[in-house]
Amino acid sequence: MSGIAGGGSRDRAAPYFFLSYAHTPKNHPDDRDPNHWVERFFRDLCDHVLSLTSLPAGVPAGFMDKQMQPGEGWQERLSEALSYSRVFVPLYSPRYFLSEQCGREWFAFSQRAVNHQSRGNGSSVSEIVPALWVPVPPKQLPQPAERLQFNHASFGEEYADEGFYGLIKLKYLREQYERAVYLLAKRIVRVAQETSLPDGDPHRDYLSVPSAFGPPGPARQMDVSVLACSRTELPDHRGPDCYGTHVREWNPYRPDSSRPLAEHAAELVRNLDYRVSVGEFDADAGRMLAPGPPSAPGLLLMDRWALATRHGRELVDKLCSEDRPWISVMVPWNRADPESAAREPELREMAEAALAPRQLESAGHRSPGGGLLTLEAFNHELPRAVEAAERHYKAHARTFPPDGPSTPLPRVLPSGIGYGADAPGLPAQRTDEKPSTPDEAPSASREAPSTSHTEPSTSEEYPSTPEKGEDTAV
Repeated sequence: MSGIAGGGSRDRAAPYFFLSYAHTPKNHPDDRDPNHWVERFFRDLCDHVLSLTSLPAGVPAGFMDKQMQPGEGWQERLSEALSYSRVFVPLYSPRYFLSEQCGREWFAFSQRAVNHQSRGNGSSVSEIVPALWVPVPPKQLPQPAERLQFNHASFGEEYADEGFYGLIKLKYLREQYERAVYLLAKRIVRVAQETSLPDGDPHRDYLSVPSAFGPPGPARQMDVSVLACSRTELPDHRGPDCYGTHVREWNPYRPDSSRPLAEHAAELVRNLDYRVSVGEFDADAGRMLAPGPPSAPGLLLMDRWALATRHGRELVDKLCSEDRPWISVMVPWNRADPESAAREPELREMAEAALAPRQLESAGHRSPGGGLLTLEAFNHELPRAVEAAERHYKAHARTFPPDGPSTPLPRVLPSGIGYGADAPGLPAQRTDEKPSTPDEAPSASREAPSTSHTEPSTSEEYPSTPEKGEDTAV
């Protein structure tokens, strides 16, 4: 175990758990800080964790952003805490899943767990232990939270109904509050002892981390498709080590990773709040490359060695024959693979020629010319590829009008704004009248003739849109 709960060897003051929560804003500057109760809950939780472990003096039991001092680099501190914490504790509330800050914290931590699983050290126990500050209806949970399937009622029925906020505010529930905090601390300690999550990158640019929470509404879709070889269809000079019986079993980052790359990529995409369809490009091409608007954004994982086969090159030519920027192309390339290194110039030239139509960003995302040399480089590139595919998909997807009867669009008429010549209160324009010439047109300063119909002002007809509230998380 690499952690410090059981007296491990790590000597840095790493927090045992990371508390992720959404800040509640004040209604008035003179009001008491509404996050006071979260701080109290955090202190109570830390006290229990300290009592349940052998943490040495000076090592914090937990981390929350209120601990940061004025003038301290908050990005660096958050990145370090997310890289070294053993357990991630998201504090659910209606504000939590609307917070980009909380979404970034979730994705940064969950990426460590995905990498750990791909290196063959995965555990059936999740290092994310959710807690209820205010209960959130299941239908409002994004994909990453929905997949956790945590039984909150195991901490008590009152806790599942009220959350920690209700328990801590209502005096008659004081006993239930103490019990729920203690059980949460026991759960955190047990998860930390059963897992051995390696450290993340504390120097990663925190602002470049994407949010794990998508926009409210129906779940977004993403196609992840693989263009690679199978063991039965390998080109000359290519061994079978990175391949399986099926194309989806391709794993270019062996031995650093023991998991098929398609599974690894799909897990990362799910942590960006997508429902994922994983397939083989040979079978998916008919659907993904069909003419007309796209049905979903796509992510193509392309093996350069597949371009050495006639069928693989034909599929890439078909992809690039038309403008399909909603399909991002990622080109993994293991610099430690001796066979790939020996043929690198030839295969790189082949890939550059096949993807030449995608030189511009407007043509769709593609990996840089040298490919993605390590699993870490692949992890770093994937959120950008997904974001580009989603952006282009929204620009090209078919739109559908809302259900119900349609209404005519307003258009500008000589007498103002209306719905056409037959609009109530507006006289129909005579088609036999001679159009006025510029000399006959009334001057701008001339008063318009009055009618019995009063036109609404533009401010009443088109009310201004209220400004969007700021994200309350720090």
